[in-house]
Amino acid sequence: MLANLGRAVKIEDLRARILFTLAMLLVFRLGVHVPTPGVIAERVAPLFATGSIFQLLDLFAGGALATVSVFAMSITPYINSSIIVQLLTVVIPRLEELAKEGEEGRRKLTQLTRYGTVVMALLQAGGIAFYLNRAGALEWPGLPGMAVVAITLTAGTVLLMWVGEQITEKGIGNGISLLIFAGIVSRLPHGLVTLAEMWRAGSVNLFQILLLVVLGLVVIVAVVWVTEGQRRIPVQYAKRVVGRRIYGGQSTHIPIRVNQAGVIPVIFAASLVGLPLTVAGFFPRAGWAQFLARWFDWGTPLNTAVYFWLIVGFTFFYTAITFNPQDIADNLRKYGGYIPGLRPGRPTAEYLARVVTRITVFGALFLALISVLPLLVRGVTNIASIYFGGTALLIVVGVALETMKQIEAHLLMRQYQGFMKR
Repeated sequence: MLANLGRAVKIEDLRARILFTLAMLLVFRLGVHVPTPGVIAERVAPLFATGSIFQLLDLFAGGALATVSVFAMSITPYINSSIIVQLLTVVIPRLEELAKEGEEGRRKLTQLTRYGTVVMALLQAGGIAFYLNRAGALEWPGLPGMAVVAITLTAGTVLLMWVGEQITEKGIGNGISLLIFAGIVSRLPHGLVTLAEMWRAGSVNLFQILLLVVLGLVVIVAVVWVTEGQRRIPVQYAKRVVGRRIYGGQSTHIPIRVNQAGVIPVIFAASLVGLPLTVAGFFPRAGWAQFLARWFDWGTPLNTAVYFWLIVGFTFFYTAITFNPQDIADNLRKYGGYIPGLRPGRPTAEYLARVVTRITVFGALFLALISVLPLLVRGVTNIASIYFGGTALLIVVGVALETMKQIEAHLLMRQYQGFMKR
């Protein structure tokens, strides 16, 4: 991996792409430190007490939510908009047709996702502004102050969406994923400093720190294993004679990943599980709000159980959307391919559905277990001030692997181009 990265830096085109990506990530990190006008940040700090759902959301935002900067909402509205558009693609026939129209259809769906991002950002920013107004955290109370906060936060999210798309187009890797990656990695120095201060103060001992490091290494190995794990279904293509040429006859495989859904179910489940607390925060004196805050507080058994099973359910749901066994079976039959021992068509689709279901069971349980890992780690190490997130490790490792694969693909393509020129 390091050798490929060194080779990429030596190639002018790839070096320009890498430098452009780093420049865009620098813009993101600079924006994290730009405060939102009219917000008294000191009055927002209590929301980010240890173990709250806001600490998880602030981790994705790279610390921007705790300081209520212009990038406080990060890219979350864009992710939610993308999920909603993908769900609507299954329900609305017109959107399903666009998804099958190739590049032009995908461009229209991307534009629809952008509009959805603006709407989602306005709704989320309006809720944040309303909450800050009720908490007395606005310098200009009332509608004018809330409007300034809502517009600023929405503009910040739209700017991040543009930055992510520029990285995807002109840089290396998926821009949206790299923004989340940069936000999570940027919190690492702060966590190390906090851990060092706790050690000097005597709050934790060396054994607890070593236990935390060992658990982190075990989780990283497990994440890499599951992220790279796949079931390969063998496929054989029959020979076809077209004119004087013979096509087909080769063997290949269909790779079915263990974690087919990625981290999308985790992000979506975190948004839903935090909804009761958000609603309760608007009405702190109401009896039902106190009931929700008591039973659905982050880390309570009920909250953890709901979060766990929401992730499992969304993993199955998202996998069913992104992987359609019937379409794959139809494409195999169309191009003369078949799975050895199975008839083309319906038997092939049923077999693929069974395989995907069995694999998704393991992937969904692993994803849910990794997501509730911070609660388990705090119970084992008794270190409550450090957010040890399996979700964060899952994102960091997955994005790093995917980015390096793209660099390797660029290097391989240039090798083939050089061979053809000779």
